[in-house]
Amino acid sequence: MAKLSQDDLLAQFEEMTLIELSEFVKAFEEKFDVTAAAAAPVVVAGGAAGGAAEAAEEQDEFDVILTGAGDKKIQVIKVVRELTSLGLKEAKDLVDGTPKPVLEKVAKDAADKAKEALEGAGASVEVK
Repeated sequence: MAKLSQDDLLAQFEEMTLIELSEFVKAFEEKFDVTAAAAAPVVVAGGAAGGAAEAAEEQDEFDVILTGAGDKKIQVIKVVRELTSLGLKEAKDLVDGTPKPVLEKVAKDAADKAKEALEGAGASVEVK
């Protein structure tokens, strides 16, 4: 199969219905073991009071924060690249600038898997 350009792919997606596109995203996530996460929303000062009420409920979204790279920095960079869609330079910058979030607003099981993978590579990780 010939490699499709970005414009060709976008043209194909334009022809799909929302249901077909949703099924494609699910299949893509399963095939490549990734999560299509939306951009993080901006928090406003008025949201602080509502946040306290939500904290009383069970938390269903977690942030995986890299707090240290450890001795095996190259292995940690590889794992960060596997967990995210970052390129080599971006992943290296993230690891060098710890503490930094690797994944934001992910499910508990995804956060646990990411923490396990990062700790297996020698990093220190915090889940919030």
